[in-house]
Amino acid sequence: MPGKESGGGTSIGERYRVLLDVGRTLAATLNSQDVYAAIHRETIRVLEASGFYVSLYDPSRDLARIVFCADRQGVRTVAVSYRGSDSEVLSSREARVITDLADDPSVLPLGPDESDDTRSAISAPMIHKGRLVGALAAHTDRPSAYGEEDLALLQGIADIAAVAIDNAHTVEELDRRRAEAEQIEEIGRALAGSLDTKEVLDLVISAVLDVVEVDGAGVWLCDDPSGVVARVAASGGEIALPVGLEWDLDGVLAGQLVEAKQPVLVDDLAASPLIPAHLREYLEAGSGAGVPLVVGGGTAGILTAGSRSLRSFSPDDTAVLQRLAAQASVALENARLHSHLQALSLTDPLTGLPNRRRLQMHLDKEVAAARRGRPVVVVVFDIDDFKHYNDTLGHITGDDILRAFAQILDETNRAMNLVVRYGGDEFISILSDSDRKGAQLYVDRLRERVAVDPILSPLGISVSTGMAEFDSSTMRTMEDLIRAADTEMYRAKAERRAHKRSTPS
Repeated sequence: MPGKESGGGTSIGERYRVLLDVGRTLAATLNSQDVYAAIHRETIRVLEASGFYVSLYDPSRDLARIVFCADRQGVRTVAVSYRGSDSEVLSSREARVITDLADDPSVLPLGPDESDDTRSAISAPMIHKGRLVGALAAHTDRPSAYGEEDLALLQGIADIAAVAIDNAHTVEELDRRRAEAEQIEEIGRALAGSLDTKEVLDLVISAVLDVVEVDGAGVWLCDDPSGVVARVAASGGEIALPVGLEWDLDGVLAGQLVEAKQPVLVDDLAASPLIPAHLREYLEAGSGAGVPLVVGGGTAGILTAGSRSLRSFSPDDTAVLQRLAAQASVALENARLHSHLQALSLTDPLTGLPNRRRLQMHLDKEVAAARRGRPVVVVVFDIDDFKHYNDTLGHITGDDILRAFAQILDETNRAMNLVVRYGGDEFISILSDSDRKGAQLYVDRLRERVAVDPILSPLGISVSTGMAEFDSSTMRTMEDLIRAADTEMYRAKAERRAHKRSTPS
């Protein structure tokens, strides 16, 4: 083949025909791996090569990475990188030929299969539109195998290869962005269709792991409006963070994420002063990125992504995280609004206590537990002569009375129990795992609080109560239990009135 003899000997016409063939072949190839293979195939048609590689160069990191390597054993995947400044071809942007490595050991790295019998080497930079794309290199075990004409031929191939590689990367990037856009659109639809906060968080975590291809992802939410203390609300991936882990976003982090609402990229988590010591044991080594979750103009949290290995998150990675964060922010706000509206529908607006609808939902679980043998007592409260106070002192004072009594009920109640405003001036407590004796102690404590309350005591407010313990032999539903307690309460009320009438004034 032309150019395979020592010193080349390829005519200008033959060289032009070779380059034309190379150009046609590479122009028809749009997959980067296929382009690398085609560059190798076309090069060894015209140049002697027992070893060959293609490297790509990242100027921002001064890092060249071998993306294609072939030798006598065939094409193999390798993981070899080297500094571009250590390569004379990349640093000078000029092709170079080494006639005998025994006399000149300064040849650029030739990959993991470089051996002592390698004698000649040839390499050329790939440059497109002034940008250094990478380099092509070939070597053989025969000294003085390459001449200046071979060098010119390889440089011509490298010039065409640079265009082909750039085109392939452009097509792949467009395909990746289209697929990514479709995926993000699908994620957006899923997020928009969910009103459950936990489901939203799980969808966000899954989206980050799928789209950005990292080892871990987390959603940190801020409890306070200032947004300076964040806690892990959800996490996933191989390096998932424990839920509840806190991060005090002070200094630079607060300024960047909370105030400026800009992303933060950390190339080395282990060495960065931005990462507090108590987080490093969970974050392990590697790199991380964080973007703010902005809700209502404020920073409601942070969406983070982490990689076990050191990497530089690209502008595209950051842009994807920001798009996901924007969708997550809207979904979280919708979920919070839904939760708030649901809470309002289950809450009495005057007293802040659960309402009758919430009571009905609670009773369904309580009656099932009571039938299994768990004791439960219902206590019904009615403010004595409330209508009189309301009519004579006014509705504002009447509302103050209701709120004050509701606060006492709420503060006296155990967390596992439920207190509700049943209607008007009537309230109900559901006492789980309690009997009548325990319920009576509860009522006594409440009466003591009413007697010293700064709003209720001066008005002489008192309450009538009725209680009933669930009895599966006589009661079928919780309504039966409430009815029994209500009956006892009205009996106590009637006795109080009768006693009041019989007592001389």
